[in-house]
Amino acid sequence: MITIIAATNRPNSNTLKVAKYYQRQLKEKGADASLFSLEHLPIDVLNTDMYGKRSQAFQEIQDMINNTEKFLFIMPEYNGSYPGVLKVLIDACNFPDSFYDKKAALVGISSGKYGNIRGVDHFTGVCHYIHLHILPLRLHIPNIKTELNTEGNFNHPDTIKFTNEQIEKFIKF
Repeated sequence: MITIIAATNRPNSNTLKVAKYYQRQLKEKGADASLFSLEHLPIDVLNTDMYGKRSQAFQEIQDMINNTEKFLFIMPEYNGSYPGVLKVLIDACNFPDSFYDKKAALVGISSGKYGNIRGVDHFTGVCHYIHLHILPLRLHIPNIKTELNTEGNFNHPDTIKFTNEQIEKFIKF
């Protein structure tokens, strides 16, 4: 099972639009993927699921994580890194069995010109710690506001080329 994580809790985000794009492209290539947006984390996750307690709402998310073999993280840049809500998800999940020896692809997006390079690097370190194997082709998509058209598809040929390459490698990974 492949799960795409839209790694922000911001409603109607560009991150979610990119995640949906990846989901459509994976489906076109014969690989179904579920999509989970962090805007759907339980609102009280910090109080109920961080230190050994488990809420029913988060247990459903934990079950999804347990059943996932490959993750695709779409991460916006927040203050030079990835969103804290993504770290909350990782920290609330059971360790080490949630991610141990599973696989992931990483995509950074930003409204600026660097495509969340530092955030992807920071999150790569977390992934290594939890033994999540990372696809070497990590993408950084800058100027996200100019990248997507009204249908939620990419405009620029280079972005289309590299996302297709990453998706094909991810399927084989």
